[in-house]
Amino acid sequence: NIQSPRGMKYLSCLASKVFTFDSVTTSSGRRVHQAARRQGYTGRHLISELRRGSMADADDSTVTGAAALAAALKAQGVEYAFGIVGIPVVELGFALQRAGIHYVGMRNEQSACYAAQAIGYLTGRPGVCLVVSGPGLLHVIGGMANATVNCWPLLVIGGACDEDQESMGAFQEYPQVESSRLHCKYAARVPNVRNIPFFVEKAVRNSIYGRPGACYLDIPGQLVNKETRQSELRTMPCCPPPPKTLADPAAVVQATSVLTMAQRPLVIIGKGAAYSHAEGSIRQFVEKTGLPFLPTPMGKGVVPDDHPLCMSAARSRALLQADVILLLGARLNWILHFGLPPRFSATVKVVQVDVCAEEMGNNRPAEVALVGDVDYVVKQLNEAMDEHHRGWRFPAESPWWVNLQQKADVNKKVTQQMARSTALPMNYYSVFQHVTQAIPPDAIIVSEGANTMDIGRTMLLNGLPRRRLDAGTFGTMGVGLGFAIAAALYARDHLPGTKVVCVEGDSAFGFSGMEVETVCRYGLPILFIVVNNNGIYQGMDQDTWGHMEKAGDLTLVSPPTSLMPNAHYEKVLAAFGGKGYFTTTHEELRSALKAATSDNRASLINVMIEPTSERKQQDFDWLTRSSL
Repeated sequence: NIQSPRGMKYLSCLASKVFTFDSVTTSSGRRVHQAARRQGYTGRHLISELRRGSMADADDSTVTGAAALAAALKAQGVEYAFGIVGIPVVELGFALQRAGIHYVGMRNEQSACYAAQAIGYLTGRPGVCLVVSGPGLLHVIGGMANATVNCWPLLVIGGACDEDQESMGAFQEYPQVESSRLHCKYAARVPNVRNIPFFVEKAVRNSIYGRPGACYLDIPGQLVNKETRQSELRTMPCCPPPPKTLADPAAVVQATSVLTMAQRPLVIIGKGAAYSHAEGSIRQFVEKTGLPFLPTPMGKGVVPDDHPLCMSAARSRALLQADVILLLGARLNWILHFGLPPRFSATVKVVQVDVCAEEMGNNRPAEVALVGDVDYVVKQLNEAMDEHHRGWRFPAESPWWVNLQQKADVNKKVTQQMARSTALPMNYYSVFQHVTQAIPPDAIIVSEGANTMDIGRTMLLNGLPRRRLDAGTFGTMGVGLGFAIAAALYARDHLPGTKVVCVEGDSAFGFSGMEVETVCRYGLPILFIVVNNNGIYQGMDQDTWGHMEKAGDLTLVSPPTSLMPNAHYEKVLAAFGGKGYFTTTHEELRSALKAATSDNRASLINVMIEPTSERKQQDFDWLTRSSL
């Protein structure tokens, strides 16, 4: 059939090369020529149609698997890829760049995977993590698990041994699809070049539809350079953004009734709300109703942390004494102490909003379950409040508000006293006070560590959504530099002028510190702040370390939590062209922050603090443990 895609592409090729079918001599050309004659086409007519462009898409050129994969990713809206190339995926890296996809070569596959999922969270389309076979793929298993548990879109593409060498002990042969399947939403091996676009579209769609997560595609080595005709590719349209779903209208009305009857209501804003871009509807809701709210760590900024309705400073009391909680895109997992006593009231009613139906009732029954997109559901709540409870607002003079405000004032006073301390070595709170005063209010803050991350959550405020990235639901250490690299690329391309500040504990920095070379290589102006207490949780000072060295074999006498005292992490960045600062006093830190926040180079401020510095006294331990 001459009007079939294959027929048209043959004719296009012939017309571009010979311009008349009378001179076609090849057997295939003669068959096309004869078919065209039978179907009423003349050479002149066909050439005229081609020149007018009606057959301009006809193409009989060949394409490699690498080029087909890159084109398919580009067609699905993928903008960024991170990885480490080697056999058999070197050509894939070049192909991605030729297709217009930003490729960032990292120093460790784990960091590449963390960067790819962070860019997925920020853009709503999965970032690609490109890795080699065997060990390369195994190095990103932790990253895939982190993305899936964290609900961030990610697409890992791994090279694999040639299929005709399977079970022969091929180079880096490993059951990669089977290994990945446990840690992602979808895992498959691409069988041939023709079907590459089909598998890419399916992987991208799975990564962003429903609850986002990781997907994996296995690319056998022989497909990378194998050629097929463009006309043979199983092309796919671009996967549209996930469909937005609404909650049951009757359940929405029921939820507003439960909320308006509460004596001690509370709104909890999770990172699902941030991912849903629900900041407008949620702010409208809390300001209309006057309800106190708490953000989870990555829900910070959906409504500004300094908003008068934010009760983060009275978090423990708010959770414990609330009688009705509106849960927006957050899960009752360890971060929220499972929603159970002793951190929550045994009789608290939960109105749960989540895109995933399976999440409803986890750990405690939902009084009202609202399944749908957080932004759309909150808009429904706003409409229902206007229709059924117009003018209702929780009274600011209620005993609940007075109770929360009193506790918040007490906690703020304790925190401010620690933050104003001029003692040396510095403590966490005084360090973060200086940082807060120096960094721009719209900065993207990346944070990881133990005390560094926990205390930073309360001290480093966010006024905008999706401006905080941290260890997340999986509590993964080592994510910081990968997240920061992704955030810096996103800021460069989508939020020009936005500063990225990566606040690391010294232990956390050690997981992926060599990525500072990646940062300098690509000229990313990230500000790193390493809060250095010489250890994990707690360290020891130089004198104590010296006595311990004399006491015997350090592998027998040094605490497992200890690290080298006064390590000069800033010199690692300086080795690659960045600017490093070593600070031990308040004045040195203030001076370094002033210089670094205005520098267009990458900077690292190594801040020495009291090795035994801790959080302020807590009503409860940060981690809720079993009573067994």
